[in-house]
Amino acid sequence: QVQLVESGGGLVQPGGSLRLSCAASGSIFSINVMTWYRQAPGKERELVATITSGGSTNYADSVKGRFTISRDGAKNTVYLQMNSLKPEDTAVYYCNAHLTLRLGSVVRSYWGQGTQVTVSS
Repeated sequence: QVQLVESGGGLVQPGGSLRLSCAASGSIFSINVMTWYRQAPGKERELVATITSGGSTNYADSVKGRFTISRDGAKNTVYLQMNSLKPEDTAVYYCNAHLTLRLGSVVRSYWGQGTQVTVSS
């Protein structure tokens, strides 16, 4: 069974920083892509940042230059460094992983439970 566990959320003042972590555990053969999404109250879930197994990254326009996604392949962990936070960054942040459980198996999508980020003075 695969689990994704996020951590690092909390309350921060505007202009502050937070670092989110998402650790994948279980019987994992390989992780292709790891992505951070967020969902604010009353809004749809939106992509924040993606990183591939090769290290290629992609960001939402709203976070470019402020957020940095990285991963530790040995630990099956992805990070999201969030700087210069704004009130509009307030949301539940979710981790998603596209991975395989064994060689040649289909790629499956897994989600974490989410971690709350609140930016407020």
